[in-house]
Amino acid sequence: MAEQKRAFKKCKKKDIPVIKALFLEQYAHAKTELIYHNLYELLVCVMLSAQCTDRRVNIVTPALFKAYPDVASLAAANEDDIKELIKSVSFFNNKAKHLKAMANQVMNEFCGSIPTTQEELKTLAGVGQKTANVVLIEFLEQNYMAVDTHVFRVSHRLGLSGAKSAKQTEKELTDIFKTQLDTLHQAFVLFGRYTCKALKPLCKECFVSAFCQNKCNFKPA
Repeated sequence: MAEQKRAFKKCKKKDIPVIKALFLEQYAHAKTELIYHNLYELLVCVMLSAQCTDRRVNIVTPALFKAYPDVASLAAANEDDIKELIKSVSFFNNKAKHLKAMANQVMNEFCGSIPTTQEELKTLAGVGQKTANVVLIEFLEQNYMAVDTHVFRVSHRLGLSGAKSAKQTEKELTDIFKTQLDTLHQAFVLFGRYTCKALKPLCKECFVSAFCQNKCNFKPA
């Protein structure tokens, strides 16, 4: 997740609430681009999306969910059959293993119901804190921040965090924003995906360019 090799420049404390307000205004109804219909499908989608695009996951999941429409059927699935259905997704071997193990844990330890707390979700195979937070943010609109490559990049370019890890960045963003973290997470993801891109960011279209700490490749006309 390393951003360009520049010295970190922290944003001014007085700018934090302004930045927050601008993101909430611009992305008031921000939601994930993953396509799902229930908590089971969302968890699977988020697990598959690790180091993979949402677009690719959305291509793969219709056939996967047709074959395994619920956690019980996924638990009973043959791992090789899961691999065949998700083989175009990055790290499909490990993800197939984790999906089956996760489903069996849900059946055996949670009576077939996907848990809805961060700590319980994190006990499932293939589910770390980021995945757990994304599920809780999207499905239950809980006040969590999750840091993927887009959130990491945006928060560092705006000087909101200088942390070197996603987990520490999550803590710093949580500490400074405190509320409406679910919407802010989705907003940062979409902003980083389409505007504040890793390569060739669209700086002239940026609504927070006044707060950018490195100005990326922006050259005023």
